Amino acid sequence: MKENMASLMAKDAEVLLHPASSITALLANGPDMITSAKGSTVTDANGRELLDAVGGLWCVNVGYGRKELADAMQQAAQQISYYHTFSNASNPWQVALAEKLLSKAPEQMTKIFFGSSGSDANDTIIKLVWHYFALKGQHSKTKMIAREQGYHGTSISTASLTGLGGFHKEFPLPLDFVLRTECPHFYTRGKAGETEEQFCDRLIDEVAQLIEREGAENIGAFFAEPIHAAGGVIEPPKGYYPKLQSLLKANDILLVADEVVCGYGRLGKWFGSQVLDIKPDFMATAKGLTSGYFPMSAVFMTQDIWEVMKLGSEKLGAFSHGYTYSGHPIGAAVALANLEIIEKEGLVELAGETGRYLHEQLQAEIGDHPHVAEIRGRGLIAGVQLVANKASKLLPDPAEKWPLKVANACREAGVIVRPLPSVGTIAISPPLVITREEVDQLVSVLKQAIDSVTFGN
Repeated sequence: MKENMASLMAKDAEVLLHPASSITALLANGPDMITSAKGSTVTDANGRELLDAVGGLWCVNVGYGRKELADAMQQAAQQISYYHTFSNASNPWQVALAEKLLSKAPEQMTKIFFGSSGSDANDTIIKLVWHYFALKGQHSKTKMIAREQGYHGTSISTASLTGLGGFHKEFPLPLDFVLRTECPHFYTRGKAGETEEQFCDRLIDEVAQLIEREGAENIGAFFAEPIHAAGGVIEPPKGYYPKLQSLLKANDILLVADEVVCGYGRLGKWFGSQVLDIKPDFMATAKGLTSGYFPMSAVFMTQDIWEVMKLGSEKLGAFSHGYTYSGHPIGAAVALANLEIIEKEGLVELAGETGRYLHEQLQAEIGDHPHVAEIRGRGLIAGVQLVANKASKLLPDPAEKWPLKVANACREAGVIVRPLPSVGTIAISPPLVITREEVDQLVSVLKQAIDSVTFGN
């Protein structure tokens, strides 16, 4: 096996283009081959165990190696393997899953559309917003507002929504249907002498001016992660969402909550919208829906939107959108088993409790560190803001690559964290089953890594 694994690792760069990866780094260093995993720990090709404090890509909520999910996958695969859901075809698993999801969602949500990823969930919502307003005779409402440093996917449309410049370089992106507004991060975007409340009001006023400038009759929706994930683990200031919702409603603009990271318990409730008092018209979810065990997404929508689409169907016939794997029976079976684990083991509540402990320990160990400015987030998501100078709020020089160096130092010590270089931040989003002992290990290793990189030890 070792000889075979070595051969596979050597061939990796010859046959693969990796997502969101450096080709030159792969050629120089080879792949980071992971061969097995259990709980919150993954094992690499050298047999080295690593505490995964990122949960894969913010997604392995119930932890690795859950036999219940493998059994659900096997049973569904043996019974049906696959059948499409086009032309009103269905399967028992997707119906049961939709019913379960709606029982956990904000009360205004009444219908589900299934896909395969967070990107296709947000892409679907873009099309649904266009379709909804077109059916109402408001054909000009095609533009979408999205925030700086927001992340909504990497398809052509969702990379356009994404407000991280690295996803646009050397692509003809973003497309011109996207309108950009300020990132709601008081620490980096607040003006001198400005209070957080004043910052919030300025953000809302900027959105109001954007709507006035572009025309409400031309804008369909506003896309927002409850808490920015890849953009820095950033929560807007208090009062932001209620004020934003009032402004959008007054201008007949829909609110989309991108819950791909925040959903399924990470913030201590089933969805981030429930934590931050957001009342969206659409929700995009994926990742934690199956804990990453199967590619699947779920779009939630309100009854009002569905009623308009029903009237449209009377006029147009079939709804002309869908994916080969929408409502995949195996994916739905896995998602049902995943949600059962979350319920049975109380992982939503546990995420809140362990999350509080995580943030307490981070504050205690590195809150006063001269090169740590903020520790952001809620529940089991955290962002550690690195700074070159705390007094002046000077962020690290990107050329110094502090986030990457800290992440590498953590990995050398047996812990995986995620560097967010565009904002000088270290991201943490472990499985919801992480133990307090593992939290202690994570925080201790992170502190040592930050010391090593920032003090040059």
